[in-house]
Amino acid sequence: MKRVLGILGVVVAVVLVLIFFGRYYFVFGSGMKAGTLNYVVYKGYVFKTYEGEMILTGLQSKGPASMSSNEFLFSITNKDLAMKLMVNAGKEMVLHYSEYNGALPWRGYSKFVVDSIVSIAR
Repeated sequence: MKRVLGILGVVVAVVLVLIFFGRYYFVFGSGMKAGTLNYVVYKGYVFKTYEGEMILTGLQSKGPASMSSNEFLFSITNKDLAMKLMVNAGKEMVLHYSEYNGALPWRGYSKFVVDSIVSIAR
């Protein structure tokens, strides 16, 4: 009986680890977004992270007879990349990002993590 419970415990632990890694570390998707970088900030109470917002090109309607800008909220894990984005706030650019199924406090508030700058309009 102890052996069965031990094996069952190991199987449950492995399944829980796989679910955790699938939810928080598996890259669900990746791509590029183009727009005007609005801001990049360094914030947080316990885990300080870099967070940014980009206003995407074009307008998107959220309902009939309404118009609003399309915002892309993202996190940045690389400090050098965050500093480069900070000094280029307000410029048109294309960013490459990875999308995760969930956000982790030490990685940022968003499930979208920008990992590189593809181009910056001069």
